[in-house]
Amino acid sequence: MNLGLAFDPLIPLPFLIACAVVAGAVALLLIVARSRGALLRGLALALAVLALANPSLTREEREPLSTVVAVVVDKSASQDFGDRNAMTEAARAELDTRLARLKEQGAEIRFVDAGAGSGEVDGTRLFTALSAALADVPPERVAGAIFLTDGRVHDIPANMAALGFRAPVHAIISGQPNERDRRVALTSTPRFGIVGQNQTIGYRVVDEGAPAGARVGVTVRRDGEVVARPIVTAGQEARVDVEITHAGANIVEIEAAGLEGELTPVNNRAALSIDGVRDKLRVLLVSGEPHVGERTWRNLLKSDANIDLVHFTILRPPEKQDGTPINELSLIAFPTRELFQQKIKDFDLIIFDRYAQQGVLPMIYFDNIVRYVEEGGALLVAAGTDYISDGSVFNTPLEAVLPAAPAGHMTETPFRAALTELGRRHPVTRALPGSESDPPAWARFFRIVDTQGARGTSVMDGPDGKPILLLDRVGEGRVALLLSDHFWLWARGFEGGGPYIDLLRRLSHWLMKEPDLEEERLRLLAHGPDLVVERQTMGDAAPTVVVTNPTGATRTLTLASVEPGLFRATFPADMLGLWRASDGTHTALVNVGPLNPREFAEVTSTTETLRAPLAATGGGVWRMADLSGGVPRVVAVRSGERFAGEDWMGLALRDVSVVRGLGLFPLFAGLSGLMILMAGIAAAWAREGR
Repeated sequence: MNLGLAFDPLIPLPFLIACAVVAGAVALLLIVARSRGALLRGLALALAVLALANPSLTREEREPLSTVVAVVVDKSASQDFGDRNAMTEAARAELDTRLARLKEQGAEIRFVDAGAGSGEVDGTRLFTALSAALADVPPERVAGAIFLTDGRVHDIPANMAALGFRAPVHAIISGQPNERDRRVALTSTPRFGIVGQNQTIGYRVVDEGAPAGARVGVTVRRDGEVVARPIVTAGQEARVDVEITHAGANIVEIEAAGLEGELTPVNNRAALSIDGVRDKLRVLLVSGEPHVGERTWRNLLKSDANIDLVHFTILRPPEKQDGTPINELSLIAFPTRELFQQKIKDFDLIIFDRYAQQGVLPMIYFDNIVRYVEEGGALLVAAGTDYISDGSVFNTPLEAVLPAAPAGHMTETPFRAALTELGRRHPVTRALPGSESDPPAWARFFRIVDTQGARGTSVMDGPDGKPILLLDRVGEGRVALLLSDHFWLWARGFEGGGPYIDLLRRLSHWLMKEPDLEEERLRLLAHGPDLVVERQTMGDAAPTVVVTNPTGATRTLTLASVEPGLFRATFPADMLGLWRASDGTHTALVNVGPLNPREFAEVTSTTETLRAPLAATGGGVWRMADLSGGVPRVVAVRSGERFAGEDWMGLALRDVSVVRGLGLFPLFAGLSGLMILMAGIAAAWAREGR
């Protein structure tokens, strides 16, 4: 209990001060004039002024509060290297024993684990955890904080005043002082690249705890495929050119050979993602005589902003030549030599839409098209009555690449096209809208070209199993053959129409080798907090997949069928960094968070990172390996500015309390105040009248 004196003036403070000055002046004059009873009169005036000040006796009931010590234990992934976790747990147990003595002096000890959720944030964030642990503690109650860590902390504040309290922060470092490690540091990382062109990546192999200048073998991979194996000098910058092969993310890995006795190989690899930007796809569309479905192809291809369409319709074949002067013709001459000899390799796809030989293209140009396909080009033939005519493109060198020969006649009867068993698995037609019902929920066709000797993959058929859409691979290229010219009925909405946009767009992009439409493909996708492994296949089952996390640990997954030709498995993404999936034939990569997490960048333990910041708080830094029991002695410091020594650390214990009760007793209130004033006046009167 504490007693005190408080004032609550009955008049404004300026008037009270004026009264005190006047009373003092009067008392001084009485004393100077040697008036009888001057002292008692001065006392009576003082009591009157004091009564106006309204003094009160106060009584406080205080309850002592404990001071708080926070111990933040680093549980981040870098603590898994070497024997750091074992050292940290042993130090934690010893520290708990030594801090128990402070509990007897009224201290509260709070242990906090930090960095356990390494899949959520990048780097070790001990100061963030410390702030959260002390969020409910007033600054004057904080006695200090202790970090048990390897020294690699990534949220050190620029100004330690940002902690919000004035108390020492100490660090006890796990790990050994002579650790060595090799890592790859990226120095130049382009973000974008044109598909088909090279991008230059700069990097450096850094050896910590080992002499620089060693010759190191490096493996460079793009999307899991080895593209280069240079030999570089450790400590010196090197560069490598990597071709951007497809649109979207091209993940490039640079991996250095291991260093003998190094702490971990996990950071021997660095990765970056280069977004491939594709120049516009160039498509050549050659239409035969005008027909009602011609505009369907044109509208579809022109609606895609990524496609640069060159379209010609043969309106004036050579046999229609007459004496009309060339300068009076409004038609554009078909630049056959330029298109099919000089610039044929500039096109990503060539489409013949109901085209029949009319003497426009010499046979040598069809030979060029065959070579174009075999060397990686794409050809689509949309056939109609032209395919069974004498001028059929099959009666040209294209016979070598077309997947079916015309039987010489057509079937003309109403029917609904249907997906074949392989068509239900093929990415071009799988889950095509309307295909889930029987019969399919799309409009009928009325004509189909009969063929013979079909090869490749039939993904859609008509009456009696006759193929409507054949897909085939020839050499490095691809060929598709459409055997009905009634797809325009779907576009016009006849009988409700059909998914012509989905089908024809998927078909054209499959021909141009869009990765998402590959028949056999493995994908690894980040979906919220999970990773999804997805396998496209034309087979009945998918092989097991081995998933490798950023630290090199593996797990084997069995994929379940979700729809024909598509198998999937899901598991939690519990770590930042680059994940890899492989089924032995295909490899897929995905990145969770930053490609190169700071947690795995520099992994050697260090006392230097925290030394200067903690010294600003009065704290110290020690290595567990240098101390008996792994921790320094704990000393309670109640005054002074020094909180650390060679083998001891101090904590600022303070006397802190909270007021639980308050009592007031006015000295000049009521009868007591009146009696005090009357006593003063009576004493002065009695002395004067003597």
